[in-house]
Amino acid sequence: MTRNAPTAMSQAAAGAPRVPKRVAAVILNSLKGGVVPRIGLPYITVGREAEIRALLTDLSLIADGGASFRFLVGRYGSGKSFLLQTIRTHAMGEGFVVADADLSPERRLQGGQGQGLATYRELIRNLSTKTRPEGGALGLVLDRWVAATLPSAPANGTSPGVSTAAAPYATTSGANAPAPGKAATDAEQAAHDRAADEAATNAEQTERNRIADEALNQVLAPLEELVHGFDFTRMLRAYRTASIEGDDERKSYVLKWLRGEYRTKTEARAELGCSTIIGDDDWYDYVKLFAAFLTGAGYKGLLVLIDELVNLFKIPNSITRQYNYEKILTMYNDTLQGKARHLGIIMGGTPQSIEDRRRGVFSYEALRSRLTQGRFAAEGMRDMLAPIIHLHPLTYEELLVLIEKLQQIHAGYFGYEARLSEGDLVQFLQIEFGRVGADTHLTPREVIRDFIELLDIAFQNPDTPVVSILGSVGDNGGSGLAEHSGGTQPSGGSALVTPADSGRDASEFAEFKI
Repeated sequence: MTRNAPTAMSQAAAGAPRVPKRVAAVILNSLKGGVVPRIGLPYITVGREAEIRALLTDLSLIADGGASFRFLVGRYGSGKSFLLQTIRTHAMGEGFVVADADLSPERRLQGGQGQGLATYRELIRNLSTKTRPEGGALGLVLDRWVAATLPSAPANGTSPGVSTAAAPYATTSGANAPAPGKAATDAEQAAHDRAADEAATNAEQTERNRIADEALNQVLAPLEELVHGFDFTRMLRAYRTASIEGDDERKSYVLKWLRGEYRTKTEARAELGCSTIIGDDDWYDYVKLFAAFLTGAGYKGLLVLIDELVNLFKIPNSITRQYNYEKILTMYNDTLQGKARHLGIIMGGTPQSIEDRRRGVFSYEALRSRLTQGRFAAEGMRDMLAPIIHLHPLTYEELLVLIEKLQQIHAGYFGYEARLSEGDLVQFLQIEFGRVGADTHLTPREVIRDFIELLDIAFQNPDTPVVSILGSVGDNGGSGLAEHSGGTQPSGGSALVTPADSGRDASEFAEFKI
Protein backbone atom coordinates (compact mmCIF):
# COMPACT_ATOMS: atom_id res chain seq x y z
CA MET A 1 0.00 0.00 0.00
CA THR A 2 1.52 3.31 -1.03
CA ARG A 3 1.21 6.20 1.38
CA ASN A 4 3.16 9.09 -0.15
CA ALA A 5 3.05 10.06 -3.81
CA PRO A 6 -0.59 9.25 -4.71
CA THR A 7 -1.83 10.92 -1.55
CA ALA A 8 0.19 14.06 -2.13
CA MET A 9 -1.03 14.33 -5.70
CA SER A 10 -4.67 13.80 -4.79
CA GLN A 11 -4.57 16.35 -2.01
CA ALA A 12 -2.70 18.87 -4.12
CA ALA A 13 -5.32 18.45 -6.82
CA ALA A 14 -8.05 19.10 -4.31
CA GLY A 15 -6.25 22.19 -3.02
CA ALA A 16 -6.25 20.81 0.52
CA PRO A 17 -3.39 21.20 3.01
CA ARG A 18 -1.45 18.04 3.72
CA VAL A 19 -2.29 16.68 7.16
CA PRO A 20 0.55 15.00 9.07
CA LYS A 21 -0.17 11.31 9.64
CA ARG A 22 0.01 11.60 13.41
CA VAL A 23 -2.54 14.43 13.37
CA ALA A 24 -4.74 12.58 10.87
CA ALA A 25 -4.79 9.50 13.11
CA VAL A 26 -5.86 11.58 16.12
CA ILE A 27 -8.59 13.31 14.11
CA LEU A 28 -10.08 10.13 12.67
CA ASN A 29 -9.88 8.08 15.88
CA SER A 30 -11.32 10.84 18.03
CA LEU A 31 -14.20 11.69 15.72
CA LYS A 32 -15.15 8.05 15.19
CA GLY A 33 -15.18 7.64 18.96
CA GLY A 34 -17.47 10.65 19.34
CA VAL A 35 -14.96 12.94 21.07
CA VAL A 36 -13.23 16.13 19.99
CA PRO A 37 -9.54 15.86 19.02
CA ARG A 38 -7.13 18.10 20.90
CA ILE A 39 -5.03 18.75 17.80
CA GLY A 40 -5.70 19.27 14.12
CA LEU A 41 -8.92 21.26 14.51
CA PRO A 42 -8.07 23.84 11.79
CA TYR A 43 -8.14 21.03 9.22
CA ILE A 44 -11.81 20.22 9.91
CA THR A 45 -13.35 23.49 11.10
CA VAL A 46 -16.37 24.60 9.08
CA GLY A 47 -19.14 27.10 9.82
CA ARG A 48 -19.65 28.80 13.18
CA GLU A 49 -18.38 32.11 11.80
CA ALA A 50 -20.73 34.23 13.94
CA GLU A 51 -19.94 32.32 17.14
CA ILE A 52 -16.19 32.38 16.57
CA ARG A 53 -16.26 36.08 15.72
CA ALA A 54 -18.09 36.82 19.00
CA LEU A 55 -15.61 34.82 21.06
CA LEU A 56 -12.64 36.47 19.32
CA THR A 57 -14.10 39.82 20.38
CA ASP A 58 -13.98 38.55 23.96
CA LEU A 59 -10.31 37.66 23.57
CA SER A 60 -9.55 41.22 22.50
CA LEU A 61 -11.34 42.48 25.59
CA ILE A 62 -9.34 40.14 27.84
CA ALA A 63 -6.04 41.24 26.28
CA ASP A 64 -6.96 44.87 27.00
CA GLY A 65 -7.37 44.12 30.72
CA GLY A 66 -11.08 43.35 30.80
CA ALA A 67 -12.99 40.14 31.51
CA SER A 68 -15.76 38.16 29.83
CA PHE A 69 -18.24 35.39 30.60
CA ARG A 70 -20.13 33.23 28.08
CA PHE A 71 -22.37 30.18 27.99
CA LEU A 72 -22.25 27.91 24.92
CA VAL A 73 -25.56 26.08 24.74
CA GLY A 74 -26.31 23.17 22.41
CA ARG A 75 -27.56 19.61 22.43
CA TYR A 76 -25.26 16.61 22.74
CA GLY A 77 -23.15 16.32 19.61
CA SER A 78 -24.05 19.79 18.30
CA GLY A 79 -20.46 21.04 18.44
CA LYS A 80 -20.06 22.70 21.86
CA SER A 81 -16.86 20.89 22.76
CA PHE A 82 -15.54 21.32 19.23
CA LEU A 83 -16.06 25.09 19.39
CA LEU A 84 -14.45 25.23 22.83
CA GLN A 85 -11.38 23.39 21.55
CA THR A 86 -11.24 25.64 18.48
CA ILE A 87 -11.19 28.76 20.65
CA ARG A 88 -8.67 27.09 22.95
CA THR A 89 -6.27 26.46 20.07
CA HIS A 90 -6.66 30.00 18.72
CA ALA A 91 -6.21 31.61 22.14
CA MET A 92 -2.96 29.76 22.79
CA GLY A 93 -1.67 30.84 19.41
CA GLU A 94 -2.44 34.45 20.27
CA GLY A 95 -0.44 34.40 23.51
CA PHE A 96 -3.09 33.47 26.08
CA VAL A 97 -2.85 30.83 28.77
CA VAL A 98 -5.79 28.41 28.64
CA ALA A 99 -7.13 26.18 31.42
CA ASP A 100 -9.94 23.72 30.68
CA ALA A 101 -11.87 21.14 32.70
CA ASP A 102 -14.95 18.96 32.33
CA LEU A 103 -17.33 18.84 35.28
CA SER A 104 -18.26 15.43 36.69
CA PRO A 105 -19.75 14.01 39.90
CA GLU A 106 -16.27 14.39 41.44
CA ARG A 107 -15.62 17.85 39.96
CA ARG A 108 -18.05 20.66 40.65
CA LEU A 109 -17.82 24.38 41.28
CA GLN A 110 -18.71 24.00 44.94
CA GLY A 111 -18.87 20.99 47.22
CA GLY A 112 -18.42 19.84 50.77
CA GLN A 113 -16.09 16.97 49.94
CA GLY A 114 -13.45 18.68 47.84
CA GLN A 115 -15.35 18.74 44.52
CA GLY A 116 -14.64 22.44 43.96
CA LEU A 117 -10.95 22.01 44.71
CA ALA A 118 -10.89 19.03 42.34
CA THR A 119 -12.07 21.31 39.54
CA TYR A 120 -9.31 23.81 40.38
CA ARG A 121 -6.70 21.04 40.30
CA GLU A 122 -7.97 19.90 36.92
CA LEU A 123 -7.78 23.45 35.56
CA ILE A 124 -4.22 23.94 36.77
CA ARG A 125 -3.20 20.48 35.54
CA ASN A 126 -4.52 21.39 32.07
CA LEU A 127 -2.90 24.83 32.05
CA SER A 128 -1.67 25.19 28.47
CA THR A 129 0.35 27.63 26.39
CA LYS A 130 1.46 27.78 22.78
CA THR A 131 4.69 25.96 23.57
CA ARG A 132 2.99 23.47 25.94
CA PRO A 133 -0.43 22.83 24.34
CA GLU A 134 -0.95 19.45 25.99
CA GLY A 135 -1.16 20.95 29.50
CA GLY A 136 1.11 21.00 32.52
CA ALA A 137 2.47 24.47 31.75
CA LEU A 138 2.48 25.85 35.32
CA GLY A 139 6.23 25.37 35.83
CA LEU A 140 6.98 26.81 32.39
CA VAL A 141 4.90 29.91 33.12
CA LEU A 142 6.62 30.47 36.47
CA ASP A 143 10.10 29.98 34.99
CA ARG A 144 9.29 32.52 32.29
CA TRP A 145 8.14 34.98 34.93
CA VAL A 146 11.30 34.42 36.99
CA ALA A 147 13.46 35.06 33.92
CA ALA A 148 11.60 38.32 33.29
CA THR A 149 12.23 39.53 36.85
CA LEU A 150 15.95 38.70 37.08
CA PRO A 151 18.39 41.63 36.91
CA SER A 152 19.69 42.17 33.40
CA ALA A 153 23.39 41.89 32.53
CA PRO A 154 25.38 44.98 31.43
CA ALA A 155 24.74 46.08 27.87
CA ASN A 156 28.47 46.19 26.95
CA GLY A 157 30.74 43.19 26.97
CA THR A 158 33.29 44.57 29.47
CA SER A 159 33.32 43.98 33.17
CA PRO A 160 31.01 46.52 34.78
CA GLY A 161 32.13 49.19 37.12
CA VAL A 162 35.89 49.29 36.62
CA SER A 163 36.69 52.49 38.51
CA THR A 164 38.95 55.25 37.24
CA ALA A 165 41.11 54.74 40.29
CA ALA A 166 42.39 51.54 38.78
CA ALA A 167 43.16 53.18 35.44
CA PRO A 168 46.81 54.10 36.24
CA TYR A 169 47.46 50.41 36.77
CA ALA A 170 45.92 49.30 33.50
CA THR A 171 49.16 49.49 31.53
CA THR A 172 52.63 48.56 32.67
CA SER A 173 54.75 49.21 29.62
CA GLY A 174 55.73 52.06 27.37
CA ALA A 175 55.74 55.71 28.33
CA ASN A 176 53.13 55.25 31.08
CA ALA A 177 55.00 52.48 32.90
CA PRO A 178 55.94 53.38 36.46
CA ALA A 179 59.59 53.90 37.26
CA PRO A 180 61.51 50.98 38.70
CA GLY A 181 61.56 50.86 42.47
CA LYS A 182 58.54 53.17 42.80
CA ALA A 183 55.79 50.84 41.58
CA ALA A 184 54.27 47.69 42.98
CA THR A 185 55.49 44.40 41.75
CA ASP A 186 53.63 42.64 38.95
CA ALA A 187 51.95 40.27 41.41
CA GLU A 188 50.81 43.10 43.64
CA GLN A 189 49.49 45.03 40.65
CA ALA A 190 47.50 42.00 39.38
CA ALA A 191 46.03 41.41 42.84
CA HIS A 192 45.10 45.08 43.08
CA ASP A 193 43.41 44.95 39.68
CA ARG A 194 41.42 41.83 40.61
CA ALA A 195 40.29 43.30 43.88
CA ALA A 196 39.19 46.51 42.19
CA ASP A 197 37.33 44.60 39.49
CA GLU A 198 35.59 42.37 42.01
CA ALA A 199 34.56 45.30 44.16
CA ALA A 200 33.19 47.15 41.17
CA THR A 201 31.42 44.04 39.89
CA ASN A 202 29.85 43.37 43.28
CA ALA A 203 28.71 46.96 43.57
CA GLU A 204 27.21 46.82 40.08
CA GLN A 205 25.51 43.51 40.82
CA THR A 206 24.11 44.85 44.08
CA GLU A 207 22.69 47.85 42.26
CA ARG A 208 21.13 45.66 39.61
CA ASN A 209 19.60 43.43 42.28
CA ARG A 210 18.19 46.47 44.05
CA ILE A 211 16.61 47.74 40.84
CA ALA A 212 15.22 44.27 40.07
CA ASP A 213 13.75 43.97 43.57
CA GLU A 214 12.08 47.35 43.25
CA ALA A 215 10.63 46.34 39.89
CA LEU A 216 9.44 43.05 41.40
CA ASN A 217 7.71 44.88 44.24
CA GLN A 218 5.95 47.12 41.76
CA VAL A 219 4.74 44.10 39.78
CA LEU A 220 3.49 42.20 42.83
CA ALA A 221 1.96 45.15 44.66
CA PRO A 222 -1.33 45.05 42.67
CA LEU A 223 -1.62 41.31 43.34
CA GLU A 224 -1.17 41.77 47.07
CA GLU A 225 -4.24 44.01 47.12
CA LEU A 226 -6.48 41.18 45.88
CA VAL A 227 -8.12 38.55 48.07
CA HIS A 228 -5.47 36.01 49.16
CA GLY A 229 -2.95 38.08 47.23
CA PHE A 230 -0.44 38.17 50.08
CA ASP A 231 -0.17 34.37 50.27
CA PHE A 232 -0.04 34.09 46.49
CA THR A 233 2.78 36.61 46.09
CA ARG A 234 4.62 35.01 48.98
CA MET A 235 4.69 31.75 47.02
CA LEU A 236 5.84 33.59 43.90
CA ARG A 237 8.74 35.14 45.80
CA ALA A 238 9.62 31.74 47.27
CA TYR A 239 9.68 30.17 43.80
CA ARG A 240 11.85 32.98 42.45
CA THR A 241 14.33 32.67 45.32
CA ALA A 242 14.47 28.90 44.94
CA SER A 243 15.10 29.27 41.21
CA ILE A 244 17.98 31.68 41.78
CA GLU A 245 19.51 29.42 44.43
CA GLY A 246 18.89 26.24 42.44
CA ASP A 247 16.71 24.72 45.18
CA ASP A 248 14.58 22.30 43.14
CA GLU A 249 12.99 20.76 46.20
CA ARG A 250 11.54 24.05 47.39
CA LYS A 251 10.36 24.83 43.85
CA SER A 252 8.42 21.56 43.84
CA TYR A 253 6.82 22.50 47.16
CA VAL A 254 5.67 25.83 45.74
CA LEU A 255 4.25 24.12 42.64
CA LYS A 256 2.45 21.66 44.90
CA TRP A 257 0.93 24.57 46.83
CA LEU A 258 -0.15 26.42 43.69
CA ARG A 259 -1.74 23.25 42.30
CA GLY A 260 -3.84 22.95 45.46
CA GLU A 261 -2.39 19.59 46.41
CA TYR A 262 -1.78 20.25 50.11
CA ARG A 263 -4.51 18.54 52.11
CA THR A 264 -3.71 20.05 55.52
CA LYS A 265 -2.26 23.32 56.73
CA THR A 266 0.14 21.38 58.94
CA GLU A 267 1.73 19.75 55.91
CA ALA A 268 2.10 23.11 54.16
CA ARG A 269 3.60 24.71 57.28
CA ALA A 270 6.16 21.93 57.64
CA GLU A 271 7.38 22.15 54.03
CA LEU A 272 6.87 25.80 53.16
CA GLY A 273 6.30 27.64 56.41
CA CYS A 274 2.90 28.75 55.10
CA SER A 275 -0.20 28.35 57.25
CA THR A 276 -2.75 28.73 54.42
CA ILE A 277 -3.73 26.37 51.61
CA ILE A 278 -6.07 26.56 48.64
CA GLY A 279 -9.46 25.06 49.50
CA ASP A 280 -12.99 24.44 48.27
CA ASP A 281 -14.29 27.85 49.24
CA ASP A 282 -11.58 30.12 47.82
CA TRP A 283 -10.16 28.34 44.73
CA TYR A 284 -11.84 30.81 42.37
CA ASP A 285 -9.99 33.70 44.06
CA TYR A 286 -6.72 32.06 43.04
CA VAL A 287 -7.95 31.72 39.45
CA LYS A 288 -8.40 35.51 39.41
CA LEU A 289 -4.93 35.92 40.90
CA PHE A 290 -3.43 33.73 38.19
CA ALA A 291 -5.17 35.80 35.50
CA ALA A 292 -3.77 39.04 36.93
CA PHE A 293 -0.31 37.51 37.39
CA LEU A 294 0.11 36.07 33.88
CA THR A 295 0.55 39.45 32.20
CA GLY A 296 3.77 39.88 34.19
CA ALA A 297 5.06 36.67 32.59
CA GLY A 298 4.45 38.00 29.08
CA TYR A 299 1.02 36.51 28.39
CA LYS A 300 -2.17 38.32 27.40
CA GLY A 301 -4.46 36.73 29.97
CA LEU A 302 -6.18 33.56 31.14
CA LEU A 303 -9.05 31.78 29.37
CA VAL A 304 -10.98 29.25 31.49
CA LEU A 305 -13.11 26.65 29.66
CA ILE A 306 -15.57 24.59 31.71
CA ASP A 307 -17.66 21.97 29.89
CA GLU A 308 -20.40 19.51 30.87
CA LEU A 309 -22.55 21.81 32.99
CA VAL A 310 -25.15 19.04 32.78
CA ASN A 311 -23.37 17.44 35.75
CA LEU A 312 -24.61 20.32 37.92
CA PHE A 313 -28.12 19.74 36.57
CA LYS A 314 -27.85 16.09 37.67
CA ILE A 315 -26.99 16.90 41.30
CA PRO A 316 -29.85 15.32 43.30
CA ASN A 317 -29.67 17.66 46.28
CA SER A 318 -31.33 21.02 45.54
CA ILE A 319 -29.29 22.93 48.14
CA THR A 320 -26.02 21.65 46.67
CA ARG A 321 -27.19 22.67 43.20
CA GLN A 322 -28.00 26.15 44.43
CA TYR A 323 -24.53 26.49 45.96
CA ASN A 324 -22.99 25.62 42.59
CA TYR A 325 -25.22 28.09 40.75
CA GLU A 326 -24.28 30.71 43.32
CA LYS A 327 -20.63 30.15 42.41
CA ILE A 328 -21.54 30.70 38.74
CA LEU A 329 -23.27 33.94 39.76
CA THR A 330 -20.11 35.06 41.57
CA MET A 331 -18.00 34.41 38.46
CA TYR A 332 -20.56 36.14 36.25
CA ASN A 333 -20.69 39.25 38.44
CA ASP A 334 -16.92 39.47 38.85
CA THR A 335 -16.24 39.38 35.13
CA LEU A 336 -19.02 41.71 34.01
CA GLN A 337 -18.54 44.22 36.83
CA GLY A 338 -14.80 44.58 36.26
CA LYS A 339 -13.69 42.87 39.49
CA ALA A 340 -11.54 40.45 37.47
CA ARG A 341 -8.85 41.42 34.98
CA HIS A 342 -7.40 39.56 32.01
CA LEU A 343 -9.85 36.68 32.65
CA GLY A 344 -12.30 34.99 30.30
CA ILE A 345 -14.70 32.20 31.29
CA ILE A 346 -16.68 30.04 28.84
CA MET A 347 -19.05 27.34 30.08
CA GLY A 348 -20.70 24.71 27.89
CA GLY A 349 -23.99 22.97 28.59
CA THR A 350 -27.14 21.53 27.08
CA PRO A 351 -30.34 23.60 26.75
CA GLN A 352 -31.93 21.61 29.55
CA SER A 353 -29.02 22.18 31.93
CA ILE A 354 -29.32 25.93 31.37
CA GLU A 355 -33.01 26.68 30.78
CA ASP A 356 -34.79 24.16 32.99
CA ARG A 357 -36.46 26.21 35.73
CA ARG A 358 -36.68 23.35 38.17
CA ARG A 359 -33.08 22.04 38.18
CA GLY A 360 -31.11 24.00 35.60
CA VAL A 361 -29.19 27.26 35.84
CA PHE A 362 -32.47 29.16 35.41
CA SER A 363 -33.74 27.61 38.65
CA TYR A 364 -31.51 30.16 40.38
CA GLU A 365 -33.57 33.31 40.02
CA ALA A 366 -30.63 35.71 40.18
CA LEU A 367 -29.06 34.00 37.17
CA ARG A 368 -32.32 33.57 35.26
CA SER A 369 -33.10 37.28 35.43
CA ARG A 370 -29.62 38.09 34.10
CA LEU A 371 -29.46 35.50 31.32
CA THR A 372 -32.99 35.39 29.89
CA GLN A 373 -33.10 36.38 26.24
CA GLY A 374 -34.69 39.73 25.38
CA ARG A 375 -37.78 40.29 23.26
CA PHE A 376 -36.15 41.56 20.08
CA ALA A 377 -34.06 38.53 19.15
CA ALA A 378 -35.66 36.40 16.44
CA GLU A 379 -34.80 33.62 14.02
CA GLY A 380 -32.02 34.88 11.77
CA MET A 381 -31.28 37.84 14.04
CA ARG A 382 -29.37 36.54 17.04
CA ASP A 383 -27.62 38.72 19.58
CA MET A 384 -24.09 37.34 19.56
CA LEU A 385 -23.04 39.76 22.30
CA ALA A 386 -25.45 38.21 24.83
CA PRO A 387 -24.04 36.03 27.64
CA ILE A 388 -25.64 32.90 26.14
CA ILE A 389 -24.68 31.71 22.65
CA HIS A 390 -27.06 29.10 21.26
CA LEU A 391 -25.45 26.78 18.72
CA HIS A 392 -27.64 26.26 15.68
CA PRO A 393 -27.29 23.12 13.53
CA LEU A 394 -24.75 23.19 10.73
CA THR A 395 -26.28 23.79 7.32
CA TYR A 396 -26.31 21.10 4.64
CA GLU A 397 -23.65 22.97 2.67
CA GLU A 398 -21.37 23.17 5.72
CA LEU A 399 -21.78 19.45 6.38
CA LEU A 400 -20.93 18.73 2.75
CA VAL A 401 -17.70 20.71 3.07
CA LEU A 402 -16.92 18.91 6.33
CA ILE A 403 -17.27 15.39 4.95
CA GLU A 404 -15.22 16.40 1.89
CA LYS A 405 -12.40 17.38 4.26
CA LEU A 406 -12.76 14.15 6.22
CA GLN A 407 -12.49 12.10 3.03
CA GLN A 408 -9.28 13.93 2.08
CA ILE A 409 -7.80 13.27 5.54
CA HIS A 410 -8.85 9.61 5.47
CA ALA A 411 -7.41 9.07 1.99
CA GLY A 412 -4.18 10.83 2.93
CA TYR A 413 -3.74 8.76 6.07
CA PHE A 414 -4.35 5.35 4.45
CA GLY A 415 -2.67 6.27 1.16
CA TYR A 416 -5.38 5.76 -1.45
CA GLU A 417 -7.22 7.84 -4.03
CA ALA A 418 -10.52 9.25 -2.75
CA ARG A 419 -13.36 7.12 -4.14
CA LEU A 420 -16.46 9.09 -3.20
CA SER A 421 -17.60 11.62 -5.78
CA GLU A 422 -19.55 14.72 -4.91
CA GLY A 423 -22.69 12.86 -5.90
CA ASP A 424 -21.84 10.08 -3.41
CA LEU A 425 -21.35 12.65 -0.67
CA VAL A 426 -24.70 14.25 -1.46
CA GLN A 427 -26.40 10.87 -1.43
CA PHE A 428 -24.83 10.08 1.95
CA LEU A 429 -26.27 13.28 3.42
CA GLN A 430 -29.63 12.51 1.86
CA ILE A 431 -29.65 9.15 3.62
CA GLU A 432 -28.63 10.76 6.92
CA PHE A 433 -31.32 13.44 6.75
CA GLY A 434 -33.89 11.00 5.44
CA ARG A 435 -34.33 9.51 8.89
CA VAL A 436 -37.44 10.35 10.88
CA GLY A 437 -36.82 13.42 13.02
CA ALA A 438 -33.43 14.12 11.46
CA ASP A 439 -34.33 17.74 10.74
CA THR A 440 -34.45 18.48 14.47
CA HIS A 441 -32.46 15.73 16.18
CA LEU A 442 -29.59 14.83 13.85
CA THR A 443 -26.28 16.20 15.14
CA PRO A 444 -22.87 16.65 13.46
CA ARG A 445 -21.47 13.97 15.76
CA GLU A 446 -23.78 11.32 14.30
CA VAL A 447 -23.12 12.43 10.71
CA ILE A 448 -19.34 12.39 11.22
CA ARG A 449 -19.35 9.01 12.95
CA ASP A 450 -21.46 7.43 10.18
CA PHE A 451 -19.31 8.98 7.46
CA ILE A 452 -16.02 7.75 8.91
CA GLU A 453 -17.58 4.31 9.21
CA LEU A 454 -18.54 4.53 5.53
CA LEU A 455 -14.98 5.51 4.60
CA ASP A 456 -13.54 2.63 6.64
CA ILE A 457 -15.87 0.09 5.04
CA ALA A 458 -15.21 1.41 1.53
CA PHE A 459 -11.45 1.28 2.17
CA GLN A 460 -11.57 -2.30 3.49
CA ASN A 461 -13.78 -3.45 0.62
CA PRO A 462 -12.22 -1.81 -2.45
CA ASP A 463 -14.04 -4.15 -4.88
CA THR A 464 -17.51 -3.11 -3.64
CA PRO A 465 -18.90 -0.01 -5.38
CA VAL A 466 -19.70 2.88 -3.07
CA VAL A 467 -23.15 3.11 -4.65
CA SER A 468 -23.89 -0.42 -3.44
CA ILE A 469 -22.83 0.41 0.12
CA LEU A 470 -25.00 3.51 0.16
CA GLY A 471 -27.90 1.72 -1.51
CA SER A 472 -27.85 -1.10 1.02
CA VAL A 473 -28.37 1.38 3.83
CA GLY A 474 -31.32 2.97 2.06
CA ASP A 475 -32.88 -0.38 1.18
CA ASN A 476 -32.43 -2.01 4.59
CA GLY A 477 -33.30 0.99 6.69
CA GLY A 478 -36.24 2.07 4.59
CA SER A 479 -35.33 5.65 5.33
CA GLY A 480 -32.90 6.62 2.60
CA LEU A 481 -34.09 9.14 0.08
CA ALA A 482 -32.83 7.09 -2.84
CA GLU A 483 -35.74 4.68 -2.56
CA HIS A 484 -38.19 7.57 -2.79
CA SER A 485 -36.56 9.00 -5.90
CA GLY A 486 -36.69 5.88 -8.05
CA GLY A 487 -33.30 4.66 -6.84
CA THR A 488 -31.41 7.19 -8.94
CA GLN A 489 -28.14 8.53 -7.70
CA PRO A 490 -28.03 12.33 -7.47
CA SER A 491 -25.60 14.11 -9.71
CA GLY A 492 -22.68 16.08 -8.41
CA GLY A 493 -24.42 19.39 -8.95
CA SER A 494 -27.76 18.45 -7.45
CA ALA A 495 -29.04 20.28 -4.43
CA LEU A 496 -29.50 18.49 -1.15
CA VAL A 497 -32.99 17.14 -0.59
CA THR A 498 -34.39 17.70 2.87
CA PRO A 499 -37.02 15.46 4.39
CA ALA A 500 -39.66 18.08 3.70
CA ASP A 501 -38.75 18.14 -0.02
CA SER A 502 -38.39 14.40 -0.52
CA GLY A 503 -42.00 13.77 -1.39
CA ARG A 504 -42.35 11.33 1.48
CA ASP A 505 -45.94 10.47 2.30
CA ALA A 506 -46.62 10.82 5.99
CA SER A 507 -49.30 8.14 5.77
CA GLU A 508 -46.65 5.43 5.60
CA PHE A 509 -45.92 6.07 9.27
CA ALA A 510 -49.58 6.29 10.27
CA GLU A 511 -50.19 2.55 10.70
CA PHE A 512 -48.46 0.43 13.26
CA LYS A 513 -49.21 -2.49 15.58
CA ILE A 514 -48.79 -2.64 19.31
